[in-house]
Amino acid sequence: MAALHNDIGEKSREVLAAQAHIWNHTYNFINSLSLKCAIQLGIPDIIHTHGQPMTLSHLVDALPINNNAKTQDCVYRLMRILIHAGFFTQEDEGYLLTPTSCLLLNDEPLSLVPFVQIALDPISMDPFHYLSQWLHNGDSNTPFATAHGKPLFEYAEKEPKINHLFNEAMANDSRLIMSVVIENCKGIFKGLRSVVDVGGGTGTVAKAIANALPEINCIVFDLPQVIQGCDANKNPSYVGGDMFKSIPSADAILLKWILHDWGDEECIQILKKCKEAIPNKENNGGKVIIIDMVILDNQKGDDKSYETQLFYDMAMMALTPGKERSQQDWAKLFSGAGFSDYNIIPILGLRSIIEVYP
Repeated sequence: MAALHNDIGEKSREVLAAQAHIWNHTYNFINSLSLKCAIQLGIPDIIHTHGQPMTLSHLVDALPINNNAKTQDCVYRLMRILIHAGFFTQEDEGYLLTPTSCLLLNDEPLSLVPFVQIALDPISMDPFHYLSQWLHNGDSNTPFATAHGKPLFEYAEKEPKINHLFNEAMANDSRLIMSVVIENCKGIFKGLRSVVDVGGGTGTVAKAIANALPEINCIVFDLPQVIQGCDANKNPSYVGGDMFKSIPSADAILLKWILHDWGDEECIQILKKCKEAIPNKENNGGKVIIIDMVILDNQKGDDKSYETQLFYDMAMMALTPGKERSQQDWAKLFSGAGFSDYNIIPILGLRSIIEVYP
């Protein structure tokens, strides 16, 4: 049989490569929803409990599905794409977890399962189908409100499932990020006697600081309905209020993943309230500690991390009035709120610690 002729022209190669590029981005959602399927079926926990490389037949036997030849083939195909995506590995014809899928175990304190569940819920994904309509209408609200009739946080108040998943996702993220901060960057708290965690929920961040540095008086500041039922007589203590009106005084104000939810005007308003709450420069000065993204310069940074930051920025655009910001964007906010200096510590992977001084 004659050999196939595979030497095609440059123009044809470009067209075929362009087609593959478009297909890849069109079907990119399959990675996400395959991951969601694996979590819903409990695959990470099943393989973890097995304790050794798990064969396809043993995995299918353990899954809550109808076991037949067709489902075996389908599970094989599901696992194949998840292995390609780095969630599992294969050894001696058996499946094993990777460091990534270890963060998908239900009993893992740093588990990202609630985050994946809320991010891939139709309630969170539907607004992306309304982006063009939202832009066409010139709506001052968000695509989320276009899709669901009200803004995200207002919607979540009335939806216990979404509210629970959101709070769980934020708490688990706080445990993960604070384990890194306490181990690698404890010095940002040096000399502080008091810290207010603004928007601190049920106190995961403040508890981590208080446990590691009990000499610091930690205060969790959030809406009254959020902190209702929390024990206010220990460290951390809890104070209810509105960050747009006033913030309790302290040596430092902590804003973890707060400002990216808001537009520039709202951020400047929040930062001004933070500035009022800390000692001024003449009194040895306090500081604001921000944990948030600083969008990388793609010429200098890791391309994969840059892509993830761009994904997050689009998520903020679809779900909230906020955005992810570059160093120049942050500098404008700090200047607009009357701060004199800032320091960026890029130690948290996709996010950074930013110290802001009056």
